[in-house]
Amino acid sequence: MKTRSATRGTPRLRNEKNSAVAQKPAPVNGAKHWSQRRANGIVVIEALPLVRQKWLTHGFSTRAGGASRLVDLYAPSKPAEAVLNLGFSEWDERPRVEQNRRRFQKTLGAETMTLVALSQIHSDIIHVIDALPEQPLQGDALVTATPGLLIAVQTADCIPILLADPEHRLVAAIHAGWRGTLKRIAEKTVGRMRMLFGTRPEKIIAAIGPGIGRCCYEVGPEVAKEFGSQFENAREWFDGPYDALAAGEDPNPLPWLTMMPPGHQPPPPSVQLDLQAANRSILKNAGVAAKNISVSDLCTSCRTDLLFSYRREKTTGRLMAAIGIK
Repeated sequence: MKTRSATRGTPRLRNEKNSAVAQKPAPVNGAKHWSQRRANGIVVIEALPLVRQKWLTHGFSTRAGGASRLVDLYAPSKPAEAVLNLGFSEWDERPRVEQNRRRFQKTLGAETMTLVALSQIHSDIIHVIDALPEQPLQGDALVTATPGLLIAVQTADCIPILLADPEHRLVAAIHAGWRGTLKRIAEKTVGRMRMLFGTRPEKIIAAIGPGIGRCCYEVGPEVAKEFGSQFENAREWFDGPYDALAAGEDPNPLPWLTMMPPGHQPPPPSVQLDLQAANRSILKNAGVAAKNISVSDLCTSCRTDLLFSYRREKTTGRLMAAIGIK
């Protein structure tokens, strides 16, 4: 094995009889680049530009239809929910997660492929692989040109990104939280594809999957300041008092005006960050054509009926975004 390293939603889905036969894709929120497909009792979200690439398979998992049993911490008396948790979490049993992964792969038509996932650490580490690693790899992006490998990243609010190079039959899966986004992991993955395989960025097809939206993702002054120091156009990705926070101004310059005792001043104001817009901009800066970038409008925090959200639920499952060469 060779490896190289470097540093708002749709309507609620109707309950339908489970079927081993995939049903006709239905539009997700009317978005022309996205569809949902139900098979084997679960629903997979697909980017239509990737569906048209017959040499690959891909999909973004959803919540329902799995073997795992998730208890709602806010309503412990409710029956446990059957969920498709694809991450090895403390609250779940490993055999159930493995069963969920097999079901997900079968829905993708990838049951004979080898699933490769990462131990994710919110980094800009990229692994290029041609076989199943002997030991789990730490990092946040995988690249492969080897048929039969299904590479995947896990999320529960962070942004999953899938890339495909139709010219060189090459794919990538990226996990981009705010730290990975700040480190431009998507751009660095494109750069690795160019360097090792001769990929032309303008030919890449990119799908930015469901993640926490601008509507729900509040971050503090330190995040705004970090983004402002790294990106000239960062202002476009924030709502709220971004300019003051990014400039490092004291959000409470006259705390005595609050009439509150010492140590009880109000917390600094927060801003809302659009990670999907940020990663779209980063991909464009890397040379990916805007027309080739599909962005899901599903917010994980808004749509916990369909997706997992760590920020909203705390104890929850993990989604998976997977892509591979048939």
